Amino acid sequence: MDIDAIPQRKVHHGQNVKRLREILNIKQDALAKKMGQSQQTLSRYETMEKLDDELLEKIAKELNIPVEAIENFTEEGALNFVSNTFQEASIGNDITHYKCTFNPIEKVVELYERIIKEKEEKIVLLEQMLKEKG
Repeated sequence: MDIDAIPQRKVHHGQNVKRLREILNIKQDALAKKMGQSQQTLSRYETMEKLDDELLEKIAKELNIPVEAIENFTEEGALNFVSNTFQEASIGNDITHYKCTFNPIEKVVELYERIIKEKEEKIVLLEQMLKEKG
């Protein structure tokens, strides 16, 4: 099969921002305020098919998600994530709760390691800047 014959999914950054914002239960005006923008400006961003890299980074930072989440978001991927991450468990009397299928401690350790790595990278950059400066 020719790879060019496979239809490519069209990415719409603005719609993805809106979907992710709604999933995260963040109101449009609240996100706009965090970004230092008006609600109308954010509304306009959410209609734009392509957002520049700087704007994508700013929005991702305020939503506390990676830029790639905005660039690669699909409804199927979100549903797949939810269905593979949570399991329904009935505990009787029509009460249902959901159990995570991942170890939360491992996620905390991963986050800690990422923070340490980022700090080390910043220290290296600062040292380089100081050497260059003088």
